Amino acid sequence: MKDRYDLTKAKRGRILPERSLESGKVKLSIRLDEDVVDYFNAIADKSGGQVGYQTLINSALREYMEGKSPKIEDTLRRILREELRRAG
Repeated sequence: MKDRYDLTKAKRGRILPERSLESGKVKLSIRLDEDVVDYFNAIADKSGGQVGYQTLINSALREYMEGKSPKIEDTLRRILREELRRAG
């Protein structure tokens, strides 16, 4: 091994991303509010280990993305109707 190396003409090689263990899945780091993670952890705990919290978060995001989640307007209309029925 040399004491010194000349790296003035060195070029950095291409860095390839890690291969995903599951096809179609991407590993990433994301910051979520603690109460959101607690909510999904509680549901995962109730399932008795059948489903993990990350799978539940993924499912919730997919429902939203595909337009299957309840729209806020529809939910508000339903609540208003229920409250008006109770009041009237």
